[in-house]
Amino acid sequence: MRYETFDVAVRGGQLRVGVWGDGGEMILAAHGITGNHLHFATLAHQLDPDFTLVAPDLRGRGRSSQIAGPFSLATHADDLVAVLDFLGVEQTTLVGHSMGAFAAIVCAGRYPDRVRNLALVDGGIPLELGPIAGLPTDQLLAALIGPALDRLHRTFESVTAYLDCWRRHPALVDTWNPHIEAAIVYDLGGEPPTLRSTVREDAVLADAESELDPDGSGRALAQLTIPAVLFRAERGILNQTPPLYPVNAVAAWLDAVPTLTSVPIPAVNHYTILLTERGAKAVSITLEQFVR
Repeated sequence: MRYETFDVAVRGGQLRVGVWGDGGEMILAAHGITGNHLHFATLAHQLDPDFTLVAPDLRGRGRSSQIAGPFSLATHADDLVAVLDFLGVEQTTLVGHSMGAFAAIVCAGRYPDRVRNLALVDGGIPLELGPIAGLPTDQLLAALIGPALDRLHRTFESVTAYLDCWRRHPALVDTWNPHIEAAIVYDLGGEPPTLRSTVREDAVLADAESELDPDGSGRALAQLTIPAVLFRAERGILNQTPPLYPVNAVAAWLDAVPTLTSVPIPAVNHYTILLTERGAKAVSITLEQFVR
């Protein structure tokens, strides 16, 4: 499969973009809050050859980490459309994972003529936060994503040390594969013995505040008129139950948004729904049918 990267000029800098495949049907994808474009590599390899998958490193992450702010879901939406403009694509299917799903919904609201339909991978639906809802953003994120946020405060003496840190993540135990390792190695910047994640904490916190704004993605979701499918992982961010999106938490949104459907993906968690062959294959089967 063809894989290459290129840069797209956006406000504040250059956005790094990855592309897999040569098919005539293009899918544009947005990753999660501390991810990078390689989080879609497994999905790209599961799609039929007549698809091309395009995914940027969102600003503040990966090789787009030096782009200046502001950081918000709206800014990510603008960047996604800049990628479409660069490629000369008028309209596409937009896939978003976790925070990327919220950005995808906002993009569809801001640019209704550019998004044909939406695939939301364990994200995009406002979370029921319960007792942690009132916490400051950094504490709330720490409670939700734990190790993924903690690593931003640390340095690592070697690539091996960084990989060992991720191998202990409860969501990735017993699921390691080359695509996971490649995405994690790609995340590193600097030189030994002070390697660190390229994810900028200021971008993460600003995007989280935007994601949690009830007048942002929630309003855009409520006004959605294009087809959208939510892929729900059976387990949560730390491989726990209940998952981020239990059936009862999604039910009200399915009633409120007639164009929204929900597809459960068994035996995966918030990460492995995309990072493993099991999860990506299950997503790809429905996604291909949905796009066509």
